[in-house]
Amino acid sequence: MNENIKHWKNGVKDGIPICLGYFAVSFTFGIVAKLEGLTPFQAVLMSATNYTSAGQFAALGLIGTSATYVEMAITQLVINIRYCLMSCSLSQKMDSKTAFLHRFLIAFGITDEIFGVSVCKEGKLNQFYNYGLMSIGMPGWVVGTFCGIVSGNLLPERIISALSIALYGMFIAVIIPPAKGNKLLSGIILLSMIISLLFTKISILRHISSGFKIIFLTVLIAGIAALLFPIKEVANER
Repeated sequence: MNENIKHWKNGVKDGIPICLGYFAVSFTFGIVAKLEGLTPFQAVLMSATNYTSAGQFAALGLIGTSATYVEMAITQLVINIRYCLMSCSLSQKMDSKTAFLHRFLIAFGITDEIFGVSVCKEGKLNQFYNYGLMSIGMPGWVVGTFCGIVSGNLLPERIISALSIALYGMFIAVIIPPAKGNKLLSGIILLSMIISLLFTKISILRHISSGFKIIFLTVLIAGIAALLFPIKEVANER
């Protein structure tokens, strides 16, 4: 038991930077949720049960256009399917005797940041370490959402509009660092921007709903990149 508590404390310690980052991003999500007409309860419930920034922001866009449930479900599947791969990767780091319930709970709490910290942990991964990451990261995301949507109800309209721009700043911050010095990734990002622009300018494509645009563009661009520029596997040297 003492060993589990130790792993949990280490997870909480390593998760503090994640918590602070989540609070900043989810604060913006709360403001955007307010602009889309969600109540504080609805926004907080979405953050507590969905727990994926890209999926939640995409969901807000679909809600704003009155998208169908089918569009919403497929969009979330396409956007969040990477978590299945992350779960499979982390399962290899866990002890084979780890109970299914622990694996199930850890899978729910996997995000890009939590996966990145967990996968870099040396040796076998203890489930209580992930519980520590989740117990500090998830409250940061939920509390940030609550503070954002409450602020959206209190702050003047001009300030809310200004703060909502932070969403685009977050996306730029996500794509710019890895694109530096990587011509292939930069080209894919540029291609996705051009194709997205075409979907808004060409009259035939303009009538496609936002949900199916996201699904089609994601699958199309990722498929082209994977087909033309596959990542070569490097044999492990012993």
